[in-house]
Amino acid sequence: MISKSSIDTVFEASRLEEVIGDFVQLKKAGSNYKGLSPFSDERSPSFVVSPVKQIWKDFSSGKGGNVVAFLMEHEHFTYPEAIKYLARKYGIEIEETEQTNEEKEKQDTRESLYLVSEFANTHFQKVMHKTDAGQAIGLSYFKERGFTPETIKAFGLGYSLDEWQGFSDEALKKGYKLEFLEKTGLTIVKGEKYFDRFKGRVMFPIQSMSGRVLGFGGRILTNDKKAAKYMNSPESEIYYKSKVLYGIYHAKQSIAKEDNCFLVEGYTDVIQFHQTGITNVVSSSGTALTPEQIRLINRLTKNITVLFDGDAAGMRASIRGIDLILEQGMNVRVCSFPQGEDPDSFARQNTEEELRTYLEENAKDFIQFKAGLLVQDAKNDPIKKAETIRDIIQSISKIPDRIKQEVYLQECARIMDISESVLFSSLAQMGSKDSKKPSSGGGNSNSGSYGGGGSYGGSSQEPPPDFFEVIRNEDQPNNKVDVQYLLERKIIEILLLYGNREEDFEDLILKENDKGDLELEPVVQQAKVFEKIFLDLQEDEMQFGNETFKTLYYTIIDKLNQNPDFVLEQFVNTVDMHLSQEITSILMEDERHTLHDWERNNIFPKSKTEGVAQLVSETILSLRCFLIDQKVKEFQQVTLENKHDTNRNILEEVKDYYGLKMLLSRKLTRVL
Repeated sequence: MISKSSIDTVFEASRLEEVIGDFVQLKKAGSNYKGLSPFSDERSPSFVVSPVKQIWKDFSSGKGGNVVAFLMEHEHFTYPEAIKYLARKYGIEIEETEQTNEEKEKQDTRESLYLVSEFANTHFQKVMHKTDAGQAIGLSYFKERGFTPETIKAFGLGYSLDEWQGFSDEALKKGYKLEFLEKTGLTIVKGEKYFDRFKGRVMFPIQSMSGRVLGFGGRILTNDKKAAKYMNSPESEIYYKSKVLYGIYHAKQSIAKEDNCFLVEGYTDVIQFHQTGITNVVSSSGTALTPEQIRLINRLTKNITVLFDGDAAGMRASIRGIDLILEQGMNVRVCSFPQGEDPDSFARQNTEEELRTYLEENAKDFIQFKAGLLVQDAKNDPIKKAETIRDIIQSISKIPDRIKQEVYLQECARIMDISESVLFSSLAQMGSKDSKKPSSGGGNSNSGSYGGGGSYGGSSQEPPPDFFEVIRNEDQPNNKVDVQYLLERKIIEILLLYGNREEDFEDLILKENDKGDLELEPVVQQAKVFEKIFLDLQEDEMQFGNETFKTLYYTIIDKLNQNPDFVLEQFVNTVDMHLSQEITSILMEDERHTLHDWERNNIFPKSKTEGVAQLVSETILSLRCFLIDQKVKEFQQVTLENKHDTNRNILEEVKDYYGLKMLLSRKLTRVL
């Protein structure tokens, strides 16, 4: 268990925008920050971070909360893991009681897999630096590759002894279970026998964006033709190859800072670039590039530069990944190295300045690169040239932005010496074919944005549905607004934002004037917002209909009563996760306008601190009026069900309620 004082210290030191900035590219938007959702596939920012309130909200997925909630959602940490991660980030020592054997047994499978992976990482490094075999074989190999001791340590490189059970026996001796050694893939179990998967290999730990070890890549150093040169950990509950990028932990900050990501193929390519001084580089961990990996980069930048070896065959095999990048709405540049060179060897032979100059001068837009590469194959063959043009248009059709599509088509027409109208027509035909394909999951295809033809292809087809502003579904019922829910939610928001503020409240009291008529006379009283709300609701004995709001209401009132120095940021960190998420959702609802940059269009939303007293009175009166209406409807229903036996008392109560409603309506009109 982590002590409460340690948890409080961690929360005080943590800056939400800094922590989330390690995982998501954030841009200033007024007093907040905005970025792309890390929980869904989107191209328009709907993720908002409030440094003032120290909470975040993802409007696309509905998730939200404080800094710990983000780490639990994004990195799948447990609460203690999130606290420990923050403590490491901010250099805080935490007080923790020793775990009992029973508590260790209760560790879930995921945590056990993480612990085994961390142990393996430490073990392989220790073996390489502390044993004769490790130094002679593993360390020598990395030194031959030109890696410095600082680089070797930074990337956690290690070595697995050329023994059948060396690692497994050591792990079992330390108390790690064979079950979890097998699930991570570090140990292969055959009946009663077991042996090390990475026997005799140099080790590259594969880390998550937060730095946790998920799996390993191992390179064999012998000339055994039966053994694979590189071997990766098998997939497990913590390691999914398609969702991981090698080097992302070391590169994330510079990717966001440089607003560009270099994408290479191998582990050593990444490491050599880092050592040279270019740190915004990652690799796809020995697998074909996947949409999930691209979206991982997309959180940090919209720009990818793909680096290819000088080998032409390898470039053609890898060029398929460009279409995937385009589909995600990202900007792609491509750079190839001289024949016989790869990113690793080229970086080793050049200084940082020389490498940066080469990349700047030789990185081409994807269409120039692809056209140049395919044209070499086509040469003077008209049929091959037509296939090449069709291949390029197919790539352009993946781009979701129509303006970019048109620009690329114009560029293609210039390079391939063909009319633009033919290219636009071909693109429209591709879009038309794609639109006829059955949709999987109901999503809109990004391919062929000109799918309906019309102006570009000269087609007489009807425009696709997305050309119309509104498509009405008659079968879909209109959802009714839950007025009581909204008003109760507004009361919670007011308490959270302004509960401790002192305001001058104008109360309206019925008094008889000189003519004997009753009229509303204003009386001004000073009170704290939470006191005003509490007394008004008590006076009418009003109860919250929503259980979550009821719990929040009494919790907040209690806190405000006990603590005159109520701090919202601290309060969010003291309630359970369910209530914390609800608070975040309430507080961040009004932050939606920051996503749209209204100020740039000379539209300035009114400050929420203006007219707090009026807002309180309006909300309470509106809730009272609504509840009276509900009560009257109940009486009406009773009357309808007993047509021949109408109770005179009910009619009197209805009359009284109508009188009260009239009075409240007059008060509400005055307030408005």
